Amino acid sequence: MKPMLTPRPTGAFIGASWAALFIGVLTYLAGLWNASMLLNEKGYYFTLLMYGLFAAVSLQKSVRDRLEGIPVTGIYFGLCWLSLGLAILLLAIGLSNATFSTSEKGFYAMSFILSLFAAVAVQKNIRDTASFPEEPPHSSDGSV
Repeated sequence: MKPMLTPRPTGAFIGASWAALFIGVLTYLAGLWNASMLLNEKGYYFTLLMYGLFAAVSLQKSVRDRLEGIPVTGIYFGLCWLSLGLAILLLAIGLSNATFSTSEKGFYAMSFILSLFAAVAVQKNIRDTASFPEEPPHSSDGSV
């Protein structure tokens, strides 16, 4: 299978993706830092964020590898899907059993999902950018 031709991501999209990742992760972590919950609860939600980010990036890479004809075993591909699903399910279970207000639950859920989405976009941008050769520097007189 020949590789797909994807356009180089624009600087604006790359910047927006990184900004969304930082905003999502930092707001989630700021919420944990300021929360009045036990340290083990904070550890649970922190671990879910890290697990979810890894699972999302790993799944995106596996999907992209398959599209480009790079072999990905079925068990690894399935584990990626399972891991992402488990991270989201465990967050949902944790939040549904938490004694937070509804707005706090929504805050954690939205910053978690924003972080996962942004991590996938950042990884895609990194991969797309890496597939293009470096552009030679241009001089001011137009010669190379």
